[in-house]
Amino acid sequence: MPSAVATRRVHVEFPERLLAETEKAASSLATNRSSFIRTAVERYLESLRQHRMEQDLAAAYSANAELDREICREFEHVDAEGL
Repeated sequence: MPSAVATRRVHVEFPERLLAETEKAASSLATNRSSFIRTAVERYLESLRQHRMEQDLAAAYSANAELDREICREFEHVDAEGL
């Protein structure tokens, strides 16, 4: 038996053009407007999470860059041994 998911109704205002495009897209995907909008919001939120994670990783790489270079310098002689 699937678990029940709590939902809440919200009121959202759309410009006419955007609403028309939304309804057209939902129809072409054989879904209803609410489902289409929920999916769009979920995808947008996932995109934001992904972007934040990428920014965090970039900051961490930058913060550790000097240490990484130092480690590479320490092991340069090991790389040369195979030559």
